[in-house]
Amino acid sequence: MSAAVSPAPASSSMNRKRWHNLRNILERKGPFCKSDFTPSADNLEFLQNTCKILVIGAGGLGCELLKDLALMGFGDIHVIDMDTIELSNLNRQFLFRRNDIGSSKAECAAKFINKRIPTCQVTPHCAKIQDFDESFYQQFHIIVCGLDSIVARRWINGMLISMLNYNEEDGSVDASSIIPMIDGGTEGFKGNARVILPGYTACIECTLDLFPPQINYPLCTIANTPRLPEHCIEYVKIIQWDKENPFNCALDGDDPQHIAWIYERAMERANQFNITGVTYRLVQGVIKHIIPAVASTNAVIAAACATEVFKLATSCYDSMSNYMNFNDIDGIYTYTYAAEKSETCLACSNVPQVVNIEDPNTTTLEDLIKILCENARFQMKQPGITTMMDGKNKTLYMATVKSIEERTRANLTQSLGELGLKDGQIIMVADQTSPTTIALQLKYNANEVEMA
Repeated sequence: MSAAVSPAPASSSMNRKRWHNLRNILERKGPFCKSDFTPSADNLEFLQNTCKILVIGAGGLGCELLKDLALMGFGDIHVIDMDTIELSNLNRQFLFRRNDIGSSKAECAAKFINKRIPTCQVTPHCAKIQDFDESFYQQFHIIVCGLDSIVARRWINGMLISMLNYNEEDGSVDASSIIPMIDGGTEGFKGNARVILPGYTACIECTLDLFPPQINYPLCTIANTPRLPEHCIEYVKIIQWDKENPFNCALDGDDPQHIAWIYERAMERANQFNITGVTYRLVQGVIKHIIPAVASTNAVIAAACATEVFKLATSCYDSMSNYMNFNDIDGIYTYTYAAEKSETCLACSNVPQVVNIEDPNTTTLEDLIKILCENARFQMKQPGITTMMDGKNKTLYMATVKSIEERTRANLTQSLGELGLKDGQIIMVADQTSPTTIALQLKYNANEVEMA
């Protein structure tokens, strides 16, 4: 008796049906295909078995991105998120359940996708993006950002630019060193999606003025010359909390006891400096940096980002060029335009950018730090400044290292002239907004300035 032929596994048949629509796109020509697109079954095989995607953020946008990418055939996805799940997340971050509260967002999101979509393997990383070096980021074909932090966006943007290689002959960017970044952002009923090809198209720093203004306070002002109620709150949050460690744990903006403690200490500091306006509600706003989130907006922006990832990975259609804005406050309105590279970009211009100073004899180092923090071009957080003098590296100020901050604090009140900083001098600035040190050139606007 001849052996019976076994029927094809049901899972194989279901798998063919699952990717039927993708095969229609990837295995045949269409009127909108790129001229160099080659229809082939290998395209889907590449998505499922070779292409490696990194999703940064597993919050409102991140959950949507992971779901979309997994259902679009991507088989190897990594996700980074340092946060844990809170009750307030559950109304829109649909990969999480009440039992997940307190657990890692990255791990729970990966577990959910892996269980629900067996063709996709999501690898979680419960960490900060700053915890990884360039060797980690070099393994990915495309990076997708679903972040709620401009600082984090600027950091990963700087990392990808620092990884570029340049041709020795003409100085052009080596295309093989480019890792595309797709960035999405939402706030209420507004959102945007953009495609960034580091070294070719406008980067995050090129269009920094498109982001809503960020309120930040230089540490030197917070510690030495507070003028606003927010300064008092930030002082307690940044300095007193770590120093006194009142509850033997990290600060939790959702814990009423933590907020009450900060409120009481901020009131004490405000009274010390005769500052009014510290309220419990203001303390909550400063501590939590609350940004409104709407599930439908997250879904639209994540879908746009995932579509751009798909187009870049397969070359089946031209990518968006290169910035899409979305608004559904009154009806639905969207438009796309090509953001242009900036010749004065801090990250991708490859030349030291100029910092204009009116008078070095009246401009103190603290004034310079305020410029770096408050000027729309720079928007730094806690810049540390060094320079070369007489062939030696000199640290002018650094707030992030306590011993160096104490040693260089006296420099804050000295003028740039008194510190010996000359017109055209290059200063090196380290800040949490960039993984690399940024070179800036001082430009004194007065033609004939007598140095003090």
